[in-house]
Amino acid sequence: MRIAVTGSSGKLGSAVVDHLREAGHDVVGLDAVGRRGTDFVEIDLTDYGQVADALSGVEERFDGLDAVVHLGATPAPGIRPDTALIQDNLAMTINVVQAARRARVPRVVHASSETLLGLPLTEAPPYAPIDEAAETRPNFMYAVGKHLEEELARKIMRLDPALTITGLRFSNVMAVDDYAEFDSWQHDASVRRWNLWGYIDRRDGAHAVERALLTERSTYETYIIAAADTVMRRDSAELLAEQFPGVELARPVTGRETLLSIEKARAELGYAPRHSWLDEV
Repeated sequence: MRIAVTGSSGKLGSAVVDHLREAGHDVVGLDAVGRRGTDFVEIDLTDYGQVADALSGVEERFDGLDAVVHLGATPAPGIRPDTALIQDNLAMTINVVQAARRARVPRVVHASSETLLGLPLTEAPPYAPIDEAAETRPNFMYAVGKHLEEELARKIMRLDPALTITGLRFSNVMAVDDYAEFDSWQHDASVRRWNLWGYIDRRDGAHAVERALLTERSTYETYIIAAADTVMRRDSAELLAEQFPGVELARPVTGRETLLSIEKARAELGYAPRHSWLDEV
């Protein structure tokens, strides 16, 4: 496929670009900054005119697309003032989805977020491993924006059955260099309780994107994308009992198994994470 990746210069975006190219796809990066060349187009994603023009084709770069991977955004709360963050992130997603419709691009995969699960978990989760059936509980404006982006995608698919949109709720994205820090919190499980000790190796995140691109459906779906294990060396059931007493396990968990359920992604996308931080330290 010929695929455009927004946010192609980011931690996750750069891994997605590399993975898709290795898989044989023709990939062009769309971002405000990045490596200049025949595989990159500089763009302001908050400007609908630029986005609509780009997804229709860019001279000497490409003509027409089979899919768009939308990762471009302010990636976390606290980086910008709340209102500016949510306005720009929503604008980018609206622009990409609408421009894809107008250009007849049949597939869009977009980055949603684990924050919709109630992060940071200052209140206990309803159960664990928590999954996509749990009600969204945005606790700050960044997460409110992600909730609205999911609702937008859900309604647009209803309007336009020719378009398949998939939302990936990525956990905390990590690169190999980040794993050196993990031992610093092993003495205190509360340091990482805020997301049930979850993370995603960016290489597995890229694999999830590829799997989502190969999926067609008539309704919008979201998937939690996390590693198969946690950021801790201790067993997951022990961590849950210590930090969230009274929260029941929805099913048995084994050893260091993730408490962010990836069962739906495994079953419906064929997602199969291969990387663990313990292999890199």
